[in-house]
Amino acid sequence: MTTPFPFTAVVGQDDLRLALLLNAVSPAVGGVLVRGEKGTAKSTAVRALSALMPQLDVVSGCRFSCDPDSPDPACPDGPHEPGAFETRPARMVELPVGASEDRLVGALDIERALAEGVKAFEPGLLADAHRGILYVDEVNLLHDHLVDLLLDAAAMGASYVEREGVSVRHAARFLLVGTMNPEEGELRPQLLDRFGLTVEVAASREPDQRVEVVRRRLAYDDDPAGFAARWADEETAVRQRIVAARELLPSVRLGDGALRQIAATCAAFEVDGMRADIVMARTATALAAWAGRTDVLAEDVRQAALLALPHRRRRNPFDAPGLDEDKLDETLEEFAEGDDDPDPDGGGPGGGGGQPSPDAGPQDGETGARPEAGDGGEPQVAGAGAGEQSAVRAAEPFRTKVLSVPGLGEGAAGRRSRARTEHGRTTGARRPQGALTKLHLAATVQAAAPHQLARGRSGRGLVVRRDDLRQATREGREGNLVLFVVDASGSMAARQRMSAVKGAVLSLLLDAYQRRDKVGLVTFRGAAADVALPPTSSVDAAAVRLESLPTGGRTPLAAGLLKAHDVLRVERLRDPARRALVVVVTDGRATGGPEPVALAGRAARLFAAEGVASVVVDCESGPVRLGLAGQLAGELGGTAVTLDELRADSIAGLVRDVQGTSRRAA
Repeated sequence: MTTPFPFTAVVGQDDLRLALLLNAVSPAVGGVLVRGEKGTAKSTAVRALSALMPQLDVVSGCRFSCDPDSPDPACPDGPHEPGAFETRPARMVELPVGASEDRLVGALDIERALAEGVKAFEPGLLADAHRGILYVDEVNLLHDHLVDLLLDAAAMGASYVEREGVSVRHAARFLLVGTMNPEEGELRPQLLDRFGLTVEVAASREPDQRVEVVRRRLAYDDDPAGFAARWADEETAVRQRIVAARELLPSVRLGDGALRQIAATCAAFEVDGMRADIVMARTATALAAWAGRTDVLAEDVRQAALLALPHRRRRNPFDAPGLDEDKLDETLEEFAEGDDDPDPDGGGPGGGGGQPSPDAGPQDGETGARPEAGDGGEPQVAGAGAGEQSAVRAAEPFRTKVLSVPGLGEGAAGRRSRARTEHGRTTGARRPQGALTKLHLAATVQAAAPHQLARGRSGRGLVVRRDDLRQATREGREGNLVLFVVDASGSMAARQRMSAVKGAVLSLLLDAYQRRDKVGLVTFRGAAADVALPPTSSVDAAAVRLESLPTGGRTPLAAGLLKAHDVLRVERLRDPARRALVVVVTDGRATGGPEPVALAGRAARLFAAEGVASVVVDCESGPVRLGLAGQLAGELGGTAVTLDELRADSIAGLVRDVQGTSRRAA
């Protein structure tokens, strides 16, 4: 068995360690979501925590880890007779990103259930994690339906498996810990809210601390057992402190003054619902128990707010996580009572932690465009090949209607276009390929019925063989890749026009976030095209790239189309099942090199030949119109629309029109 890295040997990361320890003291806090860049000891700290958890008494032979003092009356392995029990360490169970639903919640033996009427149940990871730790690395990459099942079990303390009239229920109370890198995409706000606490982690910029991290890691890798032995005393002390805090927890008093501060803080930061209040109350109580006190103080409430509220302040993906600590201190001071007055110094370094107030969005009081930077620029006139201009801020994002790719796909689960999926409405049946996951009962009975006489059936039960089983085929929704190809040349450099284009891209990016899509951005200007935003689900990264996008120079339209074609080619290798929609934002003009318009036409025909769904947003303006964007749309096999139609709900209607013109096969 591998020796885990000692928890007390982790350098820095004080907030992370405190959040994990508070959940060890009081699992009712609701778990921890750890957000941060790669290589910041997220997984190391979580795995190290399991060694500190107190040992458990479990009923001997129970696959569901029932407590011998109060066994679950509905345990599938029960009823349990009093007496025999065993003591073992608390388990830490890891849920892989690619796990199936059956692996998470358990599976029924459908063949025995049909033939014998026996509830033969194979427990899943939720059963293994009962009374222990369930760890999900890269939780933001976990499929939505698995996240829903996971969080439902965490909230209810039980897991339910119901399939074809057979029902199994077992206890599933565990410490839920998830880690994620925000660069790889965000969790939906409603899922963020289900985690009790959240912690942002980053690597230290102090050379001395980084040296100590490397020194300890090298020492551990050279001799894990010896390194762990050197930290054994510290580990034992923390383990004993956890046990003492657990014993003290029922005696901790949460007074009316502290409750008022909690309620006032949640109201001041306008968090949705009441879960934040409850989590803050439990966290403050655990903090007091961890400190060895029986009364909750204002400092406990303050620390609880810093751990429980930042991820609940995000109204949409463009909001930066964080909490205005000055506002927090003012609220606590206003509602302080008697001895519960908070530390007048505020207790927090930096007086606000460098985070902007969540109430002051990036658009407030602004016109949608930054002031002009520098001189040297000629007035921006459509069609003028001006030099590079300063970046333009995106217009206010707007809600879009559903955009979909025609046909029936088989891509990753999402909420965009029609697809064959594991979840959705049943449309037919087929022989299972590999393990049976979704039984089609009627088709199975129909396949087995003609063979009952030959199989010697004599009783009431149906004689079912493996060859009779039928897998249900289902239709649901998939996620797509929406790839924008944006003209950022001098002909597009009018500030209002570029602001509207960026606003539309951000709007569809927000919609893609909600529907679990990928979005990419290719820009072309000057002498070449660039991939400004590789296909991603991270709206934070997208907003930053779009905000800094400059304009000006020549119009290498063909280069932009060829670059987009290369992006799609690479994405097909990475994810061949994900279908794409290409949105070209241009006035259709092309400059630079011999016959630039003809070259762009040849590049466009590559998309048409492959049946890629596409739409051209015509940005041409002025009294004289050349109609080049319409010609480009014809070469692409798509539809052309004007820039004015890009606003409000129009863009969604445009993409729906693509369905009638796309040549992509279902």
